[in-house]
Amino acid sequence: MASLTRVAKERRPQPDDDRRSEFETRVLHALEELMADGTPYTELAVQRIATASHMARSTFYRYFPDKSRLLIRMADLVTADLFAAAEHWWRADHAEARQTVVVAMTQMIAGFRRHSALLNALTEVSAYDRDVGRYWSGRVRRFRTVVCERLAAEQRSGNIDDGFDVTGTAIVLTSMVERTISVACSGQSLVDDRVLAESLGRAIWLVVYGED
Repeated sequence: MASLTRVAKERRPQPDDDRRSEFETRVLHALEELMADGTPYTELAVQRIATASHMARSTFYRYFPDKSRLLIRMADLVTADLFAAAEHWWRADHAEARQTVVVAMTQMIAGFRRHSALLNALTEVSAYDRDVGRYWSGRVRRFRTVVCERLAAEQRSGNIDDGFDVTGTAIVLTSMVERTISVACSGQSLVDDRVLAESLGRAIWLVVYGED
């Protein structure tokens, strides 16, 4: 007869949220340092990333099965604040929107610039990696949905014209912001970040409300 007092076999402990967060932060810092000298993400071997993160290769693979999953998770971390700033503006009261949209653009530009190497890698890899491409298009699509919802609400309230195409305009706005910031942070901008934020903010305002 089996003993009722038998101690249950211990299960292998799983990494808790705090431990995972600390690990992911270390990997992010290591990855960005490795790319700081211009080394492309695609040329970084997993072993090199793991070593720079002070982790065994086997431990590294417990969290990231492959480099696609690694890039997706790192992108999630660094774009959270970028999208949060923009989504907050689209959901907030627009009484002071002329000023607050510039603030939102300033935050997005600053966030992208801090992580430009990683985000440029995301743009590059998403063009040919199915998983990364699906992730990024899905993330942009969720943001576009927020824009569509606000534009539709403004239309119902009579703040924008009935003939305003909500979906088409949302595509134009999200693509404009994403591409403009991406180009600026790749070293091709002819203006400083303050001017860029003001220009983007004004363009968004004019497209939506049509008044200067």
